[in-house]
Amino acid sequence: MSRSVLKLKFFGFAIRIVRLFQHLQGVRKEYVLTKQLLRCGTSVGAMIREAEYAESKSDFIHKMAIAQKEINETLYWLDLLAATDYLIPKESESLQADALELLKMLTSTIKTAKANLSE
Repeated sequence: MSRSVLKLKFFGFAIRIVRLFQHLQGVRKEYVLTKQLLRCGTSVGAMIREAEYAESKSDFIHKMAIAQKEINETLYWLDLLAATDYLIPKESESLQADALELLKMLTSTIKTAKANLSE
């Protein structure tokens, strides 16, 4: 998968997170959990962008690993928001499915980069 496809997918996910943040703060009046979700859910795409200009292959892997941790944290906040009824099941399932897809993409990218590191 090309890096531009990764960038687009992660940017689109960040937009969904921002819109969810706006909705939950505006309509549901939830301020604490949503700030955590906004922070980690949007930082993933930023780390992908940083990785584009990594100083070395090891730096690239490190930045992608940070993005992997951030998307995993995003999944936690989505789970918590769903479990506390701030998200309806349809919203939760859709966002979680997207986040899991992104997590798998990152995991695959990291594995490939590590394999290429030894070459």
